[in-house]
Amino acid sequence: MAQALEAWLAAQYAHSREQMLRSISRTDLVKERPGFGHSVRAAAGSVVASPVLADWDPEPDYFFHWFRDSSLVMDALRLLHEDGQVGDEALAMLTDFIAFSSALRGLDGRNLRQPRGWRERVREDFHQYLRDEAELACVRGADVVAETRVNADGTLDISKWARPQHDGAALRALTLLRWHPHVHADEPRAQALAQLLRHDLSFVLAHWSEPAFDMWEEQRGLHYHTLAVSAAALAAGADWHEGAGNAAAAQACRVAVRQIRERLDAFWLADAGFYASHQSSGGADARQMLDISVVFAAIHGWDGSAGRHTAGDPRMQATLRRLMDLFNDEYAINREHRAAPAMGRYRGDRYFSGGAYYFSTLAAAELCFRVACLAADDAAAQDGAAQWRERGDAFLATVRAFTPASGDLSEQFDQRSGAQTSARHLAWSYAAFISCLAARRAAGAVVARA
Repeated sequence: MAQALEAWLAAQYAHSREQMLRSISRTDLVKERPGFGHSVRAAAGSVVASPVLADWDPEPDYFFHWFRDSSLVMDALRLLHEDGQVGDEALAMLTDFIAFSSALRGLDGRNLRQPRGWRERVREDFHQYLRDEAELACVRGADVVAETRVNADGTLDISKWARPQHDGAALRALTLLRWHPHVHADEPRAQALAQLLRHDLSFVLAHWSEPAFDMWEEQRGLHYHTLAVSAAALAAGADWHEGAGNAAAAQACRVAVRQIRERLDAFWLADAGFYASHQSSGGADARQMLDISVVFAAIHGWDGSAGRHTAGDPRMQATLRRLMDLFNDEYAINREHRAAPAMGRYRGDRYFSGGAYYFSTLAAAELCFRVACLAADDAAAQDGAAQWRERGDAFLATVRAFTPASGDLSEQFDQRSGAQTSARHLAWSYAAFISCLAARRAAGAVVARA
């Protein structure tokens, strides 16, 4: 059984690498949106959430550059580069990504008010999906990163969507900070990276306390995941600023980190036994605040440290256990996988099948591997590290059970049949697999030292 899992992991890792790379700089692809009267050719440096040219027929149109998804994909590219799976071409992709991302600051929604006739090209039955001119006129400069997503050609998305969203800037800053050691300080790429990073850290510093949409783009408010990754970005950014000789900026970041972490403490629901995904104005059902996004907060902000709001936090581990109980109760497909259930997003999800997500189940596995990585040197902790690694492997076995022989990963798999649903070839699903395998290797090194 163990050998079979190892062989599958190796094959799936290679397949995930190849498929994820097909979402980066897809300049060969053109997405036609006749209802909106335009076509989109992906630009170099863009990352499409899915390269499949779908049109809600029934798969969703994900041919957009999401700030969140693109950051996670580029971070997974770094892991592939560090693992020797992608060579210097990874640095070329990073250069294009930085250039594409930096150019977005030049967008100005007021320009769409000029007589270009773009509204006239939109089909009449699609006018209900258009953003109004007043909203578009507010989008420019630093605020573009709050747009949630842009077209893959680097233009503003004219359709109504959940905005603003503030986790994108924090996740992109974390990705750039992790790439920073791989670039030489005197090259143009490093200078462009530093400039974009300063912009992202400034945005996070200015907006972390403001309500925004959650990572699922459904609910506006203050959210655990957004706050947690903001704190992680500012903490790492403070060290980066310090190293660059900018003591004032470093201090401002550190002050904000303390404030954010104090705010995060209030998300613990002692009676329910888990971290809430968002703050409630009162009277809300605590069960609706149990959400896998909290687990994502711990792995997206991973820096190897322990303490509150990390993988090593017993309250984070308790949140995972409550989520496991939830999806064991909700999903019929978990009857054979109760020890490591297929994981969804939250109770009563209605998006497509409302089923399990590959990236959610992989996040549960990665959290287990990260806990194993935090094991201390005493024998009891080492035993715990081995147990957590085994739990992570059990989640990977569940992913394997619902992955077709092709190795292709969609966004969801149905909670009753296990059949794949929603977007095909989701870049985030492949990135999550790559990140999970990197965490597994790190956990294996800890266990081997025991």
